Formats: sequence, structure tokens, C-alpha cells
Amino acid sequence: MAMKRLLRSLNGEAVWPPPVWLMRQAGRYLPEYRAVRARVPDFVTLCTSPDLAAEVTLQPIRRYGFDAAILFSDILILPWALGHGLAFKEGEGPVLPRLRDAAGVAALDPRRLAEKTAPVMETVRRIRAGLRAEGFGNTALIGFAGAPFTVACYMVEGGGSKDFAAVRAMAYAEPDLFARLMDTLTEATIAYLSAQVEAGAEVLMLFDSWAGVLSPGLFRRHAAAPAQRIVSALKARHPDVPVIGFPRLAGILARDYAATGVDGIGIDTGSDIGAIAALLPPGLAVQGNLDPMALVAGGEALRTETRAILAAMKGRPFVFNLGHGIVPQTPPENVAALLELVRAG
Repeated sequence: MAMKRLLRSLNGEAVWPPPVWLMRQAGRYLPEYRAVRARVPDFVTLCTSPDLAAEVTLQPIRRYGFDAAILFSDILILPWALGHGLAFKEGEGPVLPRLRDAAGVAALDPRRLAEKTAPVMETVRRIRAGLRAEGFGNTALIGFAGAPFTVACYMVEGGGSKDFAAVRAMAYAEPDLFARLMDTLTEATIAYLSAQVEAGAEVLMLFDSWAGVLSPGLFRRHAAAPAQRIVSALKARHPDVPVIGFPRLAGILARDYAATGVDGIGIDTGSDIGAIAALLPPGLAVQGNLDPMALVAGGEALRTETRAILAAMKGRPFVFNLGHGIVPQTPPENVAALLELVRAG
């Protein structure tokens, strides 16, 4: 059987037209997703209900035939599985207890991880089986986790933040405490991602959504170094499974991230994808980086932005994607139009 298009790109091949999938492609922009979500009392329940999570993962594949399905879950399932509190409040997003001391770090319990994430692994198995059963044998399945720094951001701040000042202050003022937190999260991430591969994931993605708030020194210490540790451990266990890193807002520091051993790097909307790609090894796949709002606008704006990205990336390993997650107000017909543009090359 021929290698799947996404896997070929992540293996260093300049596949053209490039494979395409979209971050948050299973979500609130689809009416079929909203119908499922309306039946579930809270978001954590949706993420830990294998039948429902598998269903919403497959919905955009049925509708659009993307080159990859990505596990429907959340980056904060990992701290939740370690025993940290988590709730999602309407209009507010994730809310967690603020972790600010050694007692909070010590309370995180990796022994809970396998049991608490067992429903997620069942979801992975069901998605993989569903792709085969529904005729999507060429669609790759992506598993994922939040990178340790980004997960720590939410745990230390107690939720989202404009600048994540508290977590940055902890990294500077209490380096030993912060290092213990990062060590715990790094080891848990390795175990969590490895279990996803054993359940059927074919590609892994590491989302470091807030890496760009770090200074260059802290970026190397708390974004690049943990990623290298995670990738090294995963490659030792699963040498044929590629890993995509997404150090959002990293800019020129993507060069440092390229040395972590990842097979692909996601580029965010605010970066010039051609300029960043020129700094990276030629065999390293680049993923990105359409502005989600261009997808909302559609029409000539979508055509212009999409064609510019394709022109910049032709001739190198590339995965077409957004530069951040798809937003709820996205017209589904614009997604179909985007796919036509990308597949036309």
C-alpha cells in the first residue's frame, strides 16, 4: 500500500499538491458538531466519551476528505488526568486551580495517567477503525498533546492570559520549582503520546501555543529543550512515527526548534512562511500558515492568501494548514473552496 500523503511530506518528500488538514477542523463551525455538542453537559465529558469524540473527529473527514484526521480532545486533558482541576466555562474558556507552589507540583500524580486517559486511547482506536470502515484508508490519524510549557501556562495562570506574566515570573524567580513542574509534564507527555501511538495514531503533534511569549533564553530552555527530550524518547519507542512541532509565535527561533528532531514545524499566521522556511533544513517539512480570518472572509482574499503560501512552499516538503485554529464563524463552504484551491496546486 502506498504511503499516505501526509506521511510522505513528513518523510521529507515535496508532495504536490500538498496534503492539507486544518487545526481545530472538528469544531464549532460545523453544524453536525454543534448537534453532538448540544447533547453533552460539559466539554471534558465530550473529550472522554469515545463514541462522541470519534464521531466528531470523523465528521470533517466525511465532509471534506482532508489528508489527516486529528484526535478530538484538548491539551488540558493531560493536567486533568494528573489530578489537576479543570472546567470549561461558557464565554470564559478553561478554568484551573492556580499552581504556584511546591505542594501543587507534588500533588500531580503520574500514576493516574493511564487510567484517566484510557477513554482517549479508546477514541484513537475507534477513529482508526472508522477511517478504514468508511473508506478513508489514505487519511492519516494525528494524535497530539500540549507542550509542557503551554500546559504549564494554563496551570500556573489558572486559565488563559494576555501575557502569561505569572508563569514567566515563576520561570525566572523560582527556576527550581518551575523545572520540577516542567519535568513532570515532560515525562507525562511522553507517556501520553506513546500510548496514542500504541492505540493507532500515525503522526504526533506537539502544540506549544504560547512558546512565543518566552525570551530567547527561556524559549531554548522551556520550549526547545523539552521538545527535544520528548521527540528523542518517542523516536526511541516509535521510530517510524513522525512528530510535528508547533512553537507558535516563535518567529526566527524556529531555527532552534528545528534542532529538536521534529519531522515538521508548524508556522503561525504572523510569520512570513517563506522567510522562516529559508532558515530551516531543506528536508524538514513546513506546515502552515493561512490566517483563519482569510478563511472566514473567503472570496478573493482567500484566493490571494492561499496562492501566496503555495507559491512560497512549492518544491519543499509542505503541509497546508492554518496558522492557528479554525474559528467558529467560518462558513463551511469556504473550507470547501480552500480545498479546491490547494488541490489545484
